[in-house]
Amino acid sequence: MRVLLDECVPRKLRREIPGHDARTVAEMGWAGMKNGPLLRRAAADSDVFLTVDQGIQYEQNLAGVELAVVLLVAPSNDVDDRRPLMPRVRDTLERAVPGQVVRVET
Repeated sequence: MRVLLDECVPRKLRREIPGHDARTVAEMGWAGMKNGPLLRRAAADSDVFLTVDQGIQYEQNLAGVELAVVLLVAPSNDVDDRRPLMPRVRDTLERAVPGQVVRVET
């Protein structure tokens, strides 16, 4: 599974999804891109977009985007607040459906 981590997702979390090809937006050279163009580009190179942007499903039209979005919801963006969500993220990756937004929260 190819997973793209949004800019605001702590980079250390990619170690929490072993067995998957996890890359960051910055590594792909897409830092600073707006969500619409980013999601379209990501769909060509990734299966899942991992983000903390809670407004993404309301701000972006995901219809026709061949990419699943996994939204991490925690009290803060600190890696220690997000790490406990990762077992559920790993389970979610196995069932990810393109165009679907899945909230994983504490």
